[in-house]
Amino acid sequence: MISRPLFQSPLTQRIADFLIEIGIEVRSGAITGDTFLPGIQVNGGGLLADEALMTYPGDLLHEAGHLAVVSPERRRALHTHVGDDPAEEMMAIAWSYAAAVHLEIDPAVLFHSGGYKGGGEGLVESFTGGRTFGVPMLAWIGLTADAARARELGVQPYPHMLHWVLTDC
Repeated sequence: MISRPLFQSPLTQRIADFLIEIGIEVRSGAITGDTFLPGIQVNGGGLLADEALMTYPGDLLHEAGHLAVVSPERRRALHTHVGDDPAEEMMAIAWSYAAAVHLEIDPAVLFHSGGYKGGGEGLVESFTGGRTFGVPMLAWIGLTADAARARELGVQPYPHMLHWVLTDC
């Protein structure tokens, strides 16, 4: 049985519940030391969230996106820093947008003004306007399908996800 973290924010709790349901561990607890995003630490393939330090709950989705798009072996090995691979960053951004749509969360919660090097508003405009990036790579690893492939498969296209987490390579 999965134990659910207790967060005071209903939004943070909803995001955590979703991540746990798809197989990404989320724990609540105190974080000491530096983190890439305030109040969130990647730890052994899961996420540790310190709600007192977390600035933006949507950042949980972004960090989970990094975990979701890598192999299970690599996911388990990730600790603190998820890497600098531009392709993985683009996939994490596209994945997190799909998760926000799935959860019916305003994309501005994900692509907030405090992140994305000041480009959050532009990302909201791009993704809500259908100008996405990272989707071909998500499709290539089997997590989603672009419009043409979705028609062939008889499934909904991105932002619908066929699978939320890469399970094998």
